Amino acid sequence: MSEERPKRISIIAVHGTLDMAYPPLILASTAVAMDMEACIFFTFYGLEIIKKGANLQVPPLANPAMPKPIPGLPIGVPNIIGVLPGMTAMATGMMKGWMAKANVMPIDKMLDTCLKTGVRMIGCQMTMDVMGVKKEDLIDGIEIGGAGTYLDYAADADINLSF
Repeated sequence: MSEERPKRISIIAVHGTLDMAYPPLILASTAVAMDMEACIFFTFYGLEIIKKGANLQVPPLANPAMPKPIPGLPIGVPNIIGVLPGMTAMATGMMKGWMAKANVMPIDKMLDTCLKTGVRMIGCQMTMDVMGVKKEDLIDGIEIGGAGTYLDYAADADINLSF
């Protein structure tokens, strides 16, 4: 009788903003806690998430889901306000405050947890070449591989997601 393999999730992280870094890390760490195998493939701007000393931010411009800074402002005003100097820092601080209030780990701690619990994390070699990113620019424990490396894993995944 053959032993059944654990369920497997594969995630592509394409965006390097604070708000887009949380979903792949939360889902991968949760999957591992549920005895699943998990892999995140960091490509294009997603590489920002795994850079040493990353300072991920939340851009308020062209983000229609951003809450209005002042209740009662007409629709569209948050986008206009988003172009003002300091608004990215304000939106970033606001999100970090929400996460801390909800006891959600900061990104650096989530990355550490993912690595310690066995989430396979792959930095895209082609993207690194295109963007001039070196392996030593990334946090320790990141595997480097191309599309084929990721697809080899994803081909046997039960769940495939992209953020």
